[in-house]
Amino acid sequence: MKADLSGKVVVLTGGGDGIGRECALAYAREEAAVAILDRDHDAALRTASKAGGNSIALHADVSDGESLRVAVRTVLERFGRIDAVHNNAGIASPSKPLHETTEAEWDELLSINLKSVYWTTRFAFDALVESKGAILNTASMVGLIGQQNHAAYVATKGAMISLTKAMAADYAQYQVRVNAVCPAGVWTPMLERWCAEQPDPDNIRKYLDDIHLLGPCPRGDVIADAAVFLLSSKARFITGCILPVSGGAELGYRR
Repeated sequence: MKADLSGKVVVLTGGGDGIGRECALAYAREEAAVAILDRDHDAALRTASKAGGNSIALHADVSDGESLRVAVRTVLERFGRIDAVHNNAGIASPSKPLHETTEAEWDELLSINLKSVYWTTRFAFDALVESKGAILNTASMVGLIGQQNHAAYVATKGAMISLTKAMAADYAQYQVRVNAVCPAGVWTPMLERWCAEQPDPDNIRKYLDDIHLLGPCPRGDVIADAAVFLLSSKARFITGCILPVSGGAELGYRR
């Protein structure tokens, strides 16, 4: 039986660890060639080695347009096509209300979490039109429902959700689909760092386990399964979808 992504070329940002790593491995299992972009090149190399197949690791800083231009050009030179772009790279710190957030912190969050989507779309657009491909954005449930003491991060994810819908509307004429996944808590190195920033890290860890109604706070494989579906032909009539992959956490927040 043919795998869901057999023969496809997927460009994945932030693929070195966390959710990105799990997505890279899942795409490779579905027989895609995965270009794993990360500013931590060693992490990208480890993921590519684990993924095997035609996976490659590329150093790329998603806040730098030239870095992404070179990375996309390299993918096209290597594979001759791009079928999907998964904008997964992101940061969560600092954990602060807006008035305590510095301008530098604000700019970094916007540049990495949001402007990166502009760069990847700009440079991969022609290839995606040619392949009638797909774009997937890793957003967050907090972009839909908000979160205390995390204003800048929430702003970036809320903007990404709205941007996903706008892109889906613009690109449907080219048969390019654009969707987003919205995790709640997922144990990744980034979430571990966020927990460490809280006044009571142990209590926060318990909170994250408790809010997910389907079980404890998960690992990135649950997001990867949804991502494979949204990039596959099984989702060929789905665009502009903001898909919660949250174990019911949006309900658990209210307990």
